[in-house]
Amino acid sequence: MTSSFLKVRRAFMVSATFFAWSGVEARELRVCADPNNLPFSNQAREGFENRIAEVIARDLGATLTFTWWAQRRGFLRNTILAGRCDLVTGIPVGLEMLRPTRPYYRSAFVFIARADGPTITSLDDPELARRTVGVQLAGNNAAGTPPAQALARRGLTQNVRGYVLTGDYEKPNPPARIVEAVATGEVDVALAWGPMAGYFAARSTPPLRISPVEPLLDGPKGPMVFDIAMGVRREDEDLRREVGAALERNRTQVDAILAAYDVPRLDVLRDQSAAATP
Repeated sequence: MTSSFLKVRRAFMVSATFFAWSGVEARELRVCADPNNLPFSNQAREGFENRIAEVIARDLGATLTFTWWAQRRGFLRNTILAGRCDLVTGIPVGLEMLRPTRPYYRSAFVFIARADGPTITSLDDPELARRTVGVQLAGNNAAGTPPAQALARRGLTQNVRGYVLTGDYEKPNPPARIVEAVATGEVDVALAWGPMAGYFAARSTPPLRISPVEPLLDGPKGPMVFDIAMGVRREDEDLRREVGAALERNRTQVDAILAAYDVPRLDVLRDQSAAATP
């Protein structure tokens, strides 16, 4: 019995040594994310970017881990560019600091209004001058998001209230304050980034109306629409290709997640319009 036991033990040790030296190890997909930024991500993994990251990790046979960092100035520098993580799950195509996959959705800034509020879809609607308008700002110095810049170009500043994107980080989901301002009547109408606006507007009581801002391109430096991709470091081409391929293989599931979070998608509207054209 002792001899048989020793043979089994030796066989086990040889086998274990083989796997240790063969380079076989569990793969890890390290994602950079904000712990307090629904509908995109949070530390409870309740955002749509969390869920899509889970789909990608499962497809790649990888264990998913998150590096949490507030998505404000220095986010990329302190996370992916510092080597703490390898993938950012939502970046605008054209961001020079990272290399993007093919975009997995296209969205736009939108108008938000109550059901009994004004129906405004254009930046050139004269009704905007007669209303209190909420707009997102990129920083405390009133750095302009595209809608803020568009309103300023039209001389609409006196009736505009700014809501800083980073907001009060001690409260849940700081960017949502602008949607709450519409719901409570603090402002008559607001302009905000579509995915965030669509999610919270649909869950407001009562639900709020949203509509894409027009024109979608307000001059050469005023895009209101953005293609959103995942991003890796510029030298990580292999990972970019793998993630991009996983997104394509799981297109149906990714689309279903975006729909469940009420992300307004211009690419879907475009495809539906094309399909309806005889």
